[in-house]
Amino acid sequence: MNAPINAPKLYDCRDAFATTLERLAAENETIVAVCNDSVGSSKLGGFKAKFAERLVNVGIAEQNMVGVGAGLANGGRLPFVCAAAPFLTGRSLEQIKADISYSNANVKLVGISSGMAYGELGPTHHSIEDFAWTRVLPNLPVIAPCDRIETAAAVEWAAAYKGPCFLRLSRVGVPDLLPEGHKFELGKANLLRQGFDVTLIANGTLTHRILKAAEILAERGINARVLNLATVRPIDEDAIIAAAKETGAIVTAEEHSIFGGLGSAVAEVVVDNAPVPMKRLGVPGVYAPTGSAEFLLDEFGMAPFAIADAAQSLIRRK
Repeated sequence: MNAPINAPKLYDCRDAFATTLERLAAENETIVAVCNDSVGSSKLGGFKAKFAERLVNVGIAEQNMVGVGAGLANGGRLPFVCAAAPFLTGRSLEQIKADISYSNANVKLVGISSGMAYGELGPTHHSIEDFAWTRVLPNLPVIAPCDRIETAAAVEWAAAYKGPCFLRLSRVGVPDLLPEGHKFELGKANLLRQGFDVTLIANGTLTHRILKAAEILAERGINARVLNLATVRPIDEDAIIAAAKETGAIVTAEEHSIFGGLGSAVAEVVVDNAPVPMKRLGVPGVYAPTGSAEFLLDEFGMAPFAIADAAQSLIRRK
């Protein structure tokens, strides 16, 4: 089926990651890439061609991979450790805790194909727990860019940042949402649309969906504020508190379990500072079945119309 004539072009954020990493590596000889037999899925083919001596492929050994990254950092290198998000986080959580977070090692963890991007491969390949696992660890910023522009900016920020971080990148195509030249600021939300009836908050692949939901709400006479909250930790408390006080209702949407993820992080700020009605949209505490990422998001109530309906229902509780 042909795409609608006015449909926006979609981009794979992994391409922006790879292109930016290659450019930075050309400028900084300490940058190395470490992967788990995932040169293709991590889009490291160009890096390998240009900097073969700076690519370490440990094979399918994620725990060892994280340890190698920590060792390289201790030796003065700047490692970007890349792997499929479910295996980088779930299989290597102890190493991330001890070798990266506790040690405050200057390692950049890059979770590729996060959320339900590997939808057809089923629950073992879904990464819908990684926010919960990583955001509880001290010293570890957790970042989920919303488009290719924010991805490139976040990679640049990560390379300059002295300390560990976790970048969560999807392979699902998303449109451009931020302007060219955007500079990433850790812990700062992006106000994508102003409104005072309800606030919609998301990051990653859900950001463009909540923008569409805001457009649907506007057609119904409801003005929705839209926040892109790329940084899950440290979270932008000021933006959340302002949204709660000024709009009186908040809907979060995420490609993650509703337990422990973005919605939980926002709710923690809201309940401590400005309690208002909230609705957390995500995977409701179940193993997501097999199916495409787009299908699964729709199935779990995160189609734009469903998000708009949830927001409208929440407004009635104000």
